Amino acid sequence: MTRFKSLFAAAALTAIVAAPATAQNDGARSVDDLLRLIEQGVAKDAAEQRRRIQEFEADRAQQTQRLSAARAELRDLESRSVAAEQQYQTNETKIAEETARLNERLGALRELFGVLQQTAGDFRGVVQSSIVSAQYPGREDFLGELIRKAGSGSRLPSIEELEKLWFEMQRQAVESGRSVKFSAQVVDPNGDKRQAEVTRVGEFNAVAGGDFLYFDSERGNLVELARQPAGRYTGVAADYASAAEGQVEDFWIDPSRGSILALLIQSPNLMERVHQGGIVGYVIIALGVIGVLLFLERLISLSSIDGKVRRQMKSTEPRDDNPLGRVMATYQKYRGTDQETLELRLTESIAQETPSLTRFLPLLKIISVVAPLLGLLGTVTGMINTFQAITLFGTGDPKLMAGGISQALVTTVLGLCVAIPTVLLHTIAQGRSKRIAQVIEERAVGIMAEHAETEGHVRTA
Repeated sequence: MTRFKSLFAAAALTAIVAAPATAQNDGARSVDDLLRLIEQGVAKDAAEQRRRIQEFEADRAQQTQRLSAARAELRDLESRSVAAEQQYQTNETKIAEETARLNERLGALRELFGVLQQTAGDFRGVVQSSIVSAQYPGREDFLGELIRKAGSGSRLPSIEELEKLWFEMQRQAVESGRSVKFSAQVVDPNGDKRQAEVTRVGEFNAVAGGDFLYFDSERGNLVELARQPAGRYTGVAADYASAAEGQVEDFWIDPSRGSILALLIQSPNLMERVHQGGIVGYVIIALGVIGVLLFLERLISLSSIDGKVRRQMKSTEPRDDNPLGRVMATYQKYRGTDQETLELRLTESIAQETPSLTRFLPLLKIISVVAPLLGLLGTVTGMINTFQAITLFGTGDPKLMAGGISQALVTTVLGLCVAIPTVLLHTIAQGRSKRIAQVIEERAVGIMAEHAETEGHVRTA
């Protein structure tokens, strides 16, 4: 009560202090009006304080009631906790007793289930990576459930499940030695799925439409290789897939179950090897093509000239469509001159015919010399790139050096592959040219000998 009296006094003091302002607002004109307004304010504050005191007392009773209810609930929960703890101890004791009874009854079966769990786990690993699972899906789920049962103490595998495990192991062994055809879903390199007839060769390979497949163990799908091996492999695979029942003479198998095939498709083909040579390799190939074209031109031209010369040798009438005929025409033109002049004219005629017989042969010889030099240039350039890669990245990753080494080796091979045939082609073309020139020279010498003999008989007569 003392506290409430203090509050009342403070409220009265506040009212007295605020009285001038209130009096001015309410129109107080005298001291009596001011006293009356102060009495009204004090009475109003006292009523407000009594209302608040009543609310506080009512709330205190309510809080006391809630506190009593919370204490009663706490006592109830404590009693329930004690009962639950006793029940927990009782259950723990019962579980220990039942576990001991279970272990006693299982006896040797516990060791058997341990072996079963290990065997099923090992076989599950085989099934996950086996291409046979593409033909018989769902075996992995069964093995996973069996492993969980074998390792659980509350559930035991049934006889049917044990027999199914034995059956799956036997089927895996049998299917690993069979070659069968079945319909399955195949995923192409673009990710599209299609239904196709798959030919499976044991656990080694699977082909569909002549394309090799591999088994994606994570998704359980047959996936077409993003890049197929060389044609000699895919051709045999296509023949095997389209063959009827019976024996097939040849087929490539991968005993590593896909590892060798994955390495095989990474090896570059002929065009990729050529591209590894870079600009120097392209120049060497261009020179090789030019050399072949020049040889073909020489071969056709010299063959035509050789045929015409042979026909001219059977005739005494000179023709101007071949070198020998033109040399004979020169003799006919200057046969009335002396021996020395005739010899000079025939030599001049033969010299005029020689360039047409040896045309492009020096260029062929130059190509045969320049090609290996360009290959050496590519080799040096590739080794420079290799040493630069070693300087920057070290020797930890051989793939960083593979580009330079490939260019170094490929350009050398290309240079030799162009130079060796070009030398042979040059030799062949030069041989034919020399043979025709030799025929012309022999014929010219014969003509001069006949002319000298005729001139000698005339002088003797």
